[in-house]
Amino acid sequence: VDKDALDAQVKERKVQEAAEKAEHERFARDMKKNDKLMCLLEERQKNEIKDIHRALNEFQKNFQKPETRREFDLNDPQALKKDRPARVSDDDPRCTISGMQKFMGEDLNYDQRMKFQKEQIREWSLQQQKDRKNALADQKLADDLYDKYRIELDRKILEEQRKEEESRRDVCTATKTFNRIQAAELDRKNELEKAQKLRDDMDEITCLLRGDFLSENPDQAIGPWSKHPVLVDRWKGMNQEQLMAIRQFQKEQVLEKQRVREQERRRDAEWDRQRLQAARVQLLWERHQQRQDRVQRQDLDVRNAELSQEQRAKNDYLKEEEYSNIPTEEFYAQFNTTTR
Repeated sequence: VDKDALDAQVKERKVQEAAEKAEHERFARDMKKNDKLMCLLEERQKNEIKDIHRALNEFQKNFQKPETRREFDLNDPQALKKDRPARVSDDDPRCTISGMQKFMGEDLNYDQRMKFQKEQIREWSLQQQKDRKNALADQKLADDLYDKYRIELDRKILEEQRKEEESRRDVCTATKTFNRIQAAELDRKNELEKAQKLRDDMDEITCLLRGDFLSENPDQAIGPWSKHPVLVDRWKGMNQEQLMAIRQFQKEQVLEKQRVREQERRRDAEWDRQRLQAARVQLLWERHQQRQDRVQRQDLDVRNAELSQEQRAKNDYLKEEEYSNIPTEEFYAQFNTTTR
């Protein structure tokens, strides 16, 4: 057992496990940092939404009161309590012309009414200016608080980024150290392997130079029990006796091959002679058959000519018999028809 190699493997395994552990710890720190950032961002978003809702409620409370609505008098719960009687006095301005309480052109309280309206308008204007200043002050205060909150949040984010950079630099330093150690171990391992390979090569060269393979010793082909079978991986060639035996066997093979070729040539010649004789017999048979066919055709032509003459004579005889039995007028009509 190579104890040094096993120790090196154990050490390399420990270094690898330490690197993996450092990598897992870095991932865990990154996850914690990301969780913190997510919590801060969620808190920041919640606070922003809360501030927006608060500002919206304050604006609705200050500038969108129910009393300022145009249709508030239709939904006022205190409408009956605030409502005045149908007629207060003879000079009630709510009375119509049919009440004969007020005539066209009469406005006895014009000065007081105009003064009261101007005072009321001035009060309204001052109240609006005051409300506007208060709203601007509240908005400025909210903006200042929001800016402070954002500055604090940015400071925390920068602090987290700085910590992340420091942890990343530590991880890079540890990785470089680990890589340097691995490179040194790899170089040492390569040097040991190179030295071992050089020793093995020298031993192999020495063994080959002193062995029977390069010296071509013919005895190395002899088997462990007898001279046969021959060890083919160590055989260096045949001797003169074996070569002469092989040459004699080759000569016998040549003579046997020539004898077989001569027999094949004679057999082929006999087959050619038989094929020529069969072809000659076939040709004579075809010529004899052609002569017989020619004689049969001549006899058939003569027979057909005789039959034709007999048929023609019979037809002539039948026509003569038919014409002799027909009356004279019919004969001439038939003759004229036939003539036309």
